[in-house]
Amino acid sequence: MPNRRSARDFLAVALDVPRLDAAEDLVRRLAGVPGWLKVGAELFTAVGPAALVAAGSVARVFLDAKLHDIPNTVAGAVAAATRHGVGMLTLHAAGGIAMLRAAREAAEETALAIGVPRPLLVGVTVLTSLSPADLKDLGIQADSVEEQVARMVDLALAAGLDGVVASPREADAVRRRAGPGLWIVTPGVRPSGAAEDDQRRTASAAEAIVAGADLVVVGRPVGRAPDPAAAARQLVREIEAALGSRPA
Repeated sequence: MPNRRSARDFLAVALDVPRLDAAEDLVRRLAGVPGWLKVGAELFTAVGPAALVAAGSVARVFLDAKLHDIPNTVAGAVAAATRHGVGMLTLHAAGGIAMLRAAREAAEETALAIGVPRPLLVGVTVLTSLSPADLKDLGIQADSVEEQVARMVDLALAAGLDGVVASPREADAVRRRAGPGLWIVTPGVRPSGAAEDDQRRTASAAEAIVAGADLVVVGRPVGRAPDPAAAARQLVREIEAALGSRPA
């Protein structure tokens, strides 16, 4: 992963809006502040690749597709995303090692064929909306969220993924388990004093960075702010200060 990045490159703002015009307005207002813009399920389902074009006009594009299907289907979707020039793409690590390896191969082959950088592939470990009780309801035999996250980290490493998605509360344990080479993407990040909404395992941007996060993802606290750019700039300042406190 890059060693020299500015603080803005550690911030992804989610375009959590349902229409293209709303997304384009938010993109315009955020231009030059976050290094990444995230396109998730709601916006992509509503308007498709036009959302990627809008986001890519001012920042690197993080397509949060959370792919989880049979290997061939996922490989086809990854190839399509690569052709659209996305910089990062999510898959559910729970899809299994064959699926994850098929995704990696599709990204590499497609990027080579068309002469573009391949997207970073990151595996979702445990959704930040899930609690230990939720895992039990799903029949997942883990003593804790942390144990399940560790299993998914090992799977991502074995499949050759670039990183994982984990909550800020697990970031430090993931870093210690995986070493310095794995990207850690942390959703569920909130400015100090902000509501948790439907997230269960949250932290501030500074806490996530100190714990080892390489990319912090923020949605509603920026998108719904009266001045989204000002809210994003405040997060960049928090990240910059935290980078100075992070262990080497």
